[in-house]
Amino acid sequence: MTTNAVLAGAPFPEDQLAQLKRLLAGATREQRIWLSGYIAGLDDFATPQAAVPAAPPATKAKLTILYATESGNAEALAGAARKTAARLGFNAKTLDMADTTPAQLAKLGNVLVIASTWGEGDPPQRAEAFHAALMAADAPRLEGVKYAVLALGDRAYAQFCQVGRQFDARFAELGATRLAPVVECDLDYKKPAAAWIDASLRLLDDKQADSTAAVIAFPRPAAAEDEDAEPVPFAAEIGELVNLNSSRSDIETYHVALSLEGSGIAYEPGDSLGFLPTNDPALVEDVLRTAALPGDAALATALTRQYDITLLTRGQVAAYAALTGDAKLTALAADEPALAQFLADRQFIDLLEAAPHALTAEQLTGLLRPLPPRLYSVASSRKSVDEEAHLLIAKVQWESHGRTRKGVASGQVAERLQVGDTLPVYLKANPHFRPPEDTDRPVVMIGPGTGVAPFRAFLQEREALGAKGRNWLFFGARRFMHDFLYQLDWQDWAKSGLLSRIDLAFSRDQREKIYVQHRMWEARRDLYAWIKDGAAIYVCGDAKAMAKDVHAALLAVIADQSGAGPEAAANELRTLQRDGRYKRDVY
Repeated sequence: MTTNAVLAGAPFPEDQLAQLKRLLAGATREQRIWLSGYIAGLDDFATPQAAVPAAPPATKAKLTILYATESGNAEALAGAARKTAARLGFNAKTLDMADTTPAQLAKLGNVLVIASTWGEGDPPQRAEAFHAALMAADAPRLEGVKYAVLALGDRAYAQFCQVGRQFDARFAELGATRLAPVVECDLDYKKPAAAWIDASLRLLDDKQADSTAAVIAFPRPAAAEDEDAEPVPFAAEIGELVNLNSSRSDIETYHVALSLEGSGIAYEPGDSLGFLPTNDPALVEDVLRTAALPGDAALATALTRQYDITLLTRGQVAAYAALTGDAKLTALAADEPALAQFLADRQFIDLLEAAPHALTAEQLTGLLRPLPPRLYSVASSRKSVDEEAHLLIAKVQWESHGRTRKGVASGQVAERLQVGDTLPVYLKANPHFRPPEDTDRPVVMIGPGTGVAPFRAFLQEREALGAKGRNWLFFGARRFMHDFLYQLDWQDWAKSGLLSRIDLAFSRDQREKIYVQHRMWEARRDLYAWIKDGAAIYVCGDAKAMAKDVHAALLAVIADQSGAGPEAAANELRTLQRDGRYKRDVY
């Protein structure tokens, strides 16, 4: 039947009939079905209905996603969880542990905790005060709080996910109700984290369900569906690749200039660029040979680009012992002191060589985790270098147990890349390590070795902005003549007055080693005066030793100059941290 025949005799004037004919003539079957339902719905609404008692509106349960973050992963997951929770009807918010206390936590009700472990079992710096207060004997009771914990960590460290475990146990000790066991994630955390978010929200949803409420059921979206997408790397061409150490130095540190033209990567000082490195082909061949899989080209490609073949963990030792049935490895896996000694400075290849065994490709890759990306602080400001980004990468190489070891990413940059090659990079923003918005604020920058990279970006940025705030740099390396990274830049800024002061610590230029913390103590009177004048303090570099030593030096300086003692100094430094005037980017 034609449209004209259907409309014949329809109760519409000619002009409206003409509009209907034009509409229906080009409509698909699905569109006509939709129109039919729409019109029927209008008729239903227009028809008087018998009055029925109104159902109470669905109550949106309050939910707080509490996070402890260092590199930004926990914060990003918290944001993803909030969005998913909001779509499911929760009144959700995110909360940085740096911005709350356990006393405030006791009033929150429903809490999802996402916590990273940093270094050797430490909480992220922004969560240190909250962590200490929660673990204290006078921590408040948490009855009435329902919680679940997602722990982020790195199996390269012995205290894997330690902070998340501590939060989980302590919440329970203080009377909170655990919804589910803690979930622990390695560096490949995105899929298990998304599953945890979805499962936790379902548990909370079930507990909050109100059968008397009028609830419209919508399909549950996958947790973190927007944030779960991997960043798309940009193939940045290498314009410069220069070793900044002299030929007489025993270390190599490379200035890498990358072209970002057309990338859309809008980095800021303090941000990092990440890239997924490739494994050393020689090491790949050693692994294949030891596993009795030489000549497998597809597997060689996978080991080169997809799997971490350097890390050695307790779990791998146990898994390989079970796979091979080797008695010595089985005993080793069960003896914690002996296992810790074996793991020290060894890699996956050492495990294979300890008990050679013919493996299948599936068995070999089943022992490995995905190859994680590497992040490097940007050493430039776009206001100075335009469509470029500069990185500072130290080649990592050492000898242990009769084998030469190399850093995966730094070895690739130093040995297998050259000018004209491309490096696939992506942006990793770090909003918690930006220069002060107040360009008049004094800045103290403490960055030995490659930790100086972001401070070059800071000064380029402040120079371009015409910032009036004073700038003080503490820099350390091995030798003045051979290892003074970006020496000409610092000297030029010192001459121009942009760099108000620079204190240098070259550890091997004298009999007794001198580090940046020693220079800080020597300058304690002026350093404390800068702090009292409103200076922001930034620390970048090694987390295992330097950052702890610098933190101890700051406490000593404040205690000495204030005359108030260690406890007051610790409180003052925590206040600086809460106020955003003491920031660290350590690794």
